[in-house]
Amino acid sequence: MPGYLTKQEDIAIAGAADLVIRSLLDKQQFSDPEGAAEALGISSAAWPLFGLLWPSGAQLAQRMATRPLRAGERVLEIGCGLGLASLVCHRRGVDVTASDCHPMAQQFLQENTRLNGLPPLQYRTGQWGSDAPAPAGAVQGRFDLIMGSDVLYERDARASLAAFLDRHAGNGAQIWIVDPNRGNRSTFHKQMAVHRFEVVEERLDHPALDATPAYKGRLLVYQRPLLD
Repeated sequence: MPGYLTKQEDIAIAGAADLVIRSLLDKQQFSDPEGAAEALGISSAAWPLFGLLWPSGAQLAQRMATRPLRAGERVLEIGCGLGLASLVCHRRGVDVTASDCHPMAQQFLQENTRLNGLPPLQYRTGQWGSDAPAPAGAVQGRFDLIMGSDVLYERDARASLAAFLDRHAGNGAQIWIVDPNRGNRSTFHKQMAVHRFEVVEERLDHPALDATPAYKGRLLVYQRPLLD
C-alpha cells in the first residue's frame, strides 16, 4: 500500500477459520498526495481509522460465522472498514456486498480477499450524511440483511443513517448493528422507529478469556412488519 506502513496478522474468528488480514500499522498512518481526504472532509486523525481492526468488527464477524445460511439472501455490510464480517460471509458462499465511504477501503479489502485465497468480493461505495450526489459505484438496490459494526459513533441529528437503511432494506429485511455502547443508541432507535423498525437488543458483554479481550456492547437487531 504506497505511502502506508502495514502489518499482516492471522485473526481468530470464533466459529470460523482464521483470516489473514493486512491492516495499517497504527493510527499514525496518513498519506493523501491527491487531496482525497480534504475533498471528503476527513481529518488526518480520522483518515486511518478504516484500516484498523476494531473489537466490534470482530464481534460481528463471529456472529456471521455461525448464522444459518439462507438460500438467495443478499447481504450488505455498511462501514465495512477492513470487512471482517464480509470476508467471513464471502468464504461461506453468501451473496455479500461490502461498502464504505473511505477511498482506500476497497483496495485493502481486495488485498485481504487475495491473501485468503478467495475470489473477488463485491464492493460498493456506501455513504450517508452527505448532500453530495451519489458517487459512481454507490450502493444500489435492496438487501435481506444489512449489517454494520460501530457505526453509531456520531449523533447524526439528520437521521441520515436511518434513511439510508430504510432505502436499502428489502421487505422483511433485518438490520444487525454491533454497538460498543457509544451513547447514541436511544436516539438511533427513535430514528429507526420513524421507518417502522422495531428493535431487539442483546448484550454482548464478556470478560477477558485467554487470548480474547473483554468486550462491552450490544447487538441491535431491527426489523419491521412485512408489507402485504
